[in-house]
Amino acid sequence: MRDLKAPVKKFRPEIEGVRVIAAILVAVYHIWLGKVSGGVDVFFIVSGFLITTSLLSKIEKDGHIKIFDYLLGLLKRLIPLAFTVLFVTSLLSIVIMPKVQWEQIISEVIASGLYFENWELAFNAVDYLEQSNEASPLQHFWALSLQGQFYLLWPLIITFSFFLARKIFKLPPRFMLLTVFAQLFIFSIIYSIYKTAVNQPWAYFDTFARVWEFSLGGMVALLISAIAFNKTVSGIIGWVGLAIICLTGILLPVSTVFPGFAALLPTTGVIFILLAAQNGPQFGVEKVLGAKPFVYLGSFSYGIYLWHWPLFIFYLTYFKVETVSLTAGIAILVVTFILSFMTTKVLEAPVRKLNIREGKGKFVSVASAFVVPVIVILIFWSVQLREGSQQIFHASDYPGAQALAIEGTINTDVEPIPSMLEIKYNLPEFYNDPDCVTRSGGILSKCSFGVIDNPQYTVALVGGSHSGHWFPAIMEFAEELKLKVDVYNHDGCKFASGDFNGILTESCIEWNKRMMEELIKNPPDLVFTTASISNDDFIPQEYIDHWRNLKGSTNVFAIRDNPQMEENIPLCLERKQDYLQCSVERKNALSKVQPWENTKGIPDNVYFADLSDYFCDETMCYSVIGNIIVYRDAHHITVEYAKTLAPFLKEHIVKALEWIS
Repeated sequence: MRDLKAPVKKFRPEIEGVRVIAAILVAVYHIWLGKVSGGVDVFFIVSGFLITTSLLSKIEKDGHIKIFDYLLGLLKRLIPLAFTVLFVTSLLSIVIMPKVQWEQIISEVIASGLYFENWELAFNAVDYLEQSNEASPLQHFWALSLQGQFYLLWPLIITFSFFLARKIFKLPPRFMLLTVFAQLFIFSIIYSIYKTAVNQPWAYFDTFARVWEFSLGGMVALLISAIAFNKTVSGIIGWVGLAIICLTGILLPVSTVFPGFAALLPTTGVIFILLAAQNGPQFGVEKVLGAKPFVYLGSFSYGIYLWHWPLFIFYLTYFKVETVSLTAGIAILVVTFILSFMTTKVLEAPVRKLNIREGKGKFVSVASAFVVPVIVILIFWSVQLREGSQQIFHASDYPGAQALAIEGTINTDVEPIPSMLEIKYNLPEFYNDPDCVTRSGGILSKCSFGVIDNPQYTVALVGGSHSGHWFPAIMEFAEELKLKVDVYNHDGCKFASGDFNGILTESCIEWNKRMMEELIKNPPDLVFTTASISNDDFIPQEYIDHWRNLKGSTNVFAIRDNPQMEENIPLCLERKQDYLQCSVERKNALSKVQPWENTKGIPDNVYFADLSDYFCDETMCYSVIGNIIVYRDAHHITVEYAKTLAPFLKEHIVKALEWIS
């Protein structure tokens, strides 16, 4: 069997042009269009093409890949710029970014430095508690992390393929490698299409859903020498390829449909350009992309990608804006180019010139000079985070909900609690045990609190986080009333029947079925759940159906959903430094009619409670009440504020228990 032609390892100037176009597109789409361009997909194809060509030349020349030398060479290219950006970004984040984001950013610095930022973002994208995360200045490291994982994987794949070819199947090595790449492509793109359909936020950052892009680049490297078009065809497909790359982000909603089959669009554009460059006409696209200005700028494309995003985020945060003007955007790009030029020439270029074989110890010292400062600032930052969260206060200064009953004392000049360094993870106690919370799979988790042995009453706290955030208030009087509190929590899920007009996930639907079976089989005295959604003036029928199914088994304590705010409250308070500017008019946050007054068919096993007057007065719903921050985001109650609601909630619980007795 004839082997494929060996890919020629040579400098391809058009690739430098493609790189810089992709980097600029990423920056422009981010800064002005607020969209994703598909530029990272271009980088993935190019990386697959280049690294395959490079590693093949090594293994065919030496008979094997010198892994240690390869890894050192890899670090030599990646460390200088990446860790410089990590250090500068960390330093500026301490000064510019809201304290409420510090813990998130610290986690992302670590994830970026260890090249698993894509997985960090993937888990956060599907974690209900992390979905409200604001954009961090390090999110763009997800693509670099994925590339880093790919760079570690590729020499192993090529070495394994050559082993199979030579020792097992006795086939031409490059044919064997093409077969392996083709299998990786098929399995990965099938998985990518499936995962994008069922869980796109996860798929976007999933390494396995992106392998097909690198393997496609590898296949092109193996096949390109055997593919030839005439100059006319080459000219056409070259320019079409460039148009595809530039317009992908406009034609497709990349951030919500990639990396499934839609990602074939920009990757096809790159392939067209690579094929066109094999036999391009006089005015072919490769002549433009391979021109000296593009080649020169291409050497800074890595820096352009690294610097543009933190500068963009810092601008938005510092100037407290949500969009960037034309002038400001140009300024961000100019600073991006300057920093890219300086760090590439001054820091990266000298390191890349180091001869690893002659001075490995020197390289380790140089690499440490980039890595150690990041570690030092992380330690300092973590200490600041821990010390800042240890807030000491006097309870008398923080009446919380009690303040609304005393005219004119909603807030004073006392620093509100909880602190911005701890408020994001200001969660009810049961979140400390992951077995108490269902997040997927429809598994029914149960945790019991309060009076476990011989309780007088059992209350089942059922539903999602809007039921769960009442837990601290209930626990304030659980011992006094001899309550056993069984927590059945599924974050992001409502205690409702059916699919709730497509809102409920498969996991939530399954959890509801099991939940209903459990409540009927082992009925508590009260099922505590929410009675409404946000400012709706009616009760969803899916709620009523569930309550009716419990009639004859148990009774329901349904509490009106708390008012929801227009902004993430901790971030708003840090930016505006004024609780009134972060508050909302009552008419915009609550309907005037109580939902149960406007709903028919409510079964008679339901007791309703409304504590809205402890979030709002006649005109406003407040972000801070009695010197306590009411919300840890835009709609979840802080533990501290929930505890101050306990006396008012207790009155209703007592009445409900008397009602069922």
